[in-house]
Amino acid sequence: MPTFREAALAVHRERERHWKNPKHRAQWLSSLETYAFPTIGALPIDKVAGPAIRDLLAPIWNDRQETARRVLQRVKTVLDWAHAKGHRQEEAPLRSVKTGLAKQTKRSGNFAALPYKQVAGLTAKLAGNDTAGRLALRFVILTAARSGEVRGATWGEIDLVNAIWTIPAGRMKAQKEHVVPLSGASLAVLRTAERIRKGIAGEPIFPGLKGKPLSDMTMLKTLRTAVGGASTVHGLRSSFRVWAAEATAFPSEAAEAALAHVIPSKNVKAYLRSNYLDIRRTMMTDWAIFVGAPT
Repeated sequence: MPTFREAALAVHRERERHWKNPKHRAQWLSSLETYAFPTIGALPIDKVAGPAIRDLLAPIWNDRQETARRVLQRVKTVLDWAHAKGHRQEEAPLRSVKTGLAKQTKRSGNFAALPYKQVAGLTAKLAGNDTAGRLALRFVILTAARSGEVRGATWGEIDLVNAIWTIPAGRMKAQKEHVVPLSGASLAVLRTAERIRKGIAGEPIFPGLKGKPLSDMTMLKTLRTAVGGASTVHGLRSSFRVWAAEATAFPSEAAEAALAHVIPSKNVKAYLRSNYLDIRRTMMTDWAIFVGAPT
C-alpha cells in the first residue's frame, strides 16, 4: 500500500508533462511537500481521513486562503487517484473536511504591510541569530524582492564583484529578467550566508530542510515571531514603496522598477534602461541605512 507521499509523487509524474506552466508544475508538488507531507505524507493512502486533512489545513485556512484551497484541491486529487487505482475504498472526504473548518473570511486584495517606520525594529530583531529564515527575511527587506524570488535565489545568480543579483525570467512574475543592485548591507547578508553554508553555484542561498529552498511558511513564521500581528512577507515590499514615496525624493518610476513592476510609459522605460541601476543602487543603500541594517 503506497503512502500519501508516494501516491502524490506518482500523480505528479503522470500529469506534469501535461502542465504547460513550469511554475504550476513546481508549485503543485512543493505545496504538498510544505503543508501535507509533514503530517500525512507517511500515512498509508487508505488511512488518510478527513480529520487529518482538516488539521493540516487549519493553520493556514484563513491566513493563507488561496494556498489552503489549492492544497486541499491537490490532496483531493491524490486521494481520488488512489481511489481510482484501487488503493482506497473512498474518494476524498471533501465535504467533511470543509465542515470541520471555519468559514473563510473575506480579505482585501492587499497584503498586510508593516509600517515603514517599524521596519528598523524588525531588522534589529532579526540580527544576531543567523538562521536561514532570518537571513532570507533580511534579504527580502533589503532588496524589496518577492519572497519566492529570495527563497529560490541561487549562488549562480549573484555577482559579488559587481554587486548585482540577476533573477532569470523564468523565476519572475512578469517572465522578464530582473537585475537587482545589491547594497553593502545586502552583500553583508550574502557573506554571512556564504560563510555559514559554503555556497555553491546552483544551490539555494537560503536553504531549508535537506538543502531545498525555504518554504513560504518559514518566512512568514519568522516575521510573525519577530513583530506579531498580521503583517506578511510580501507586505514588506509595500513598506519599502511607501518609504520611497513619503520619505525620499527618488523618482516613483525608479521605485516601481525596484519592485519589478511594469512601467507603462515608453519614454520612462527608455530613460530607465540607461539609468535605473545607478538610481536604484543609491535608493537601496539609503533604504538599508533607514532600516538600520549592518554592512
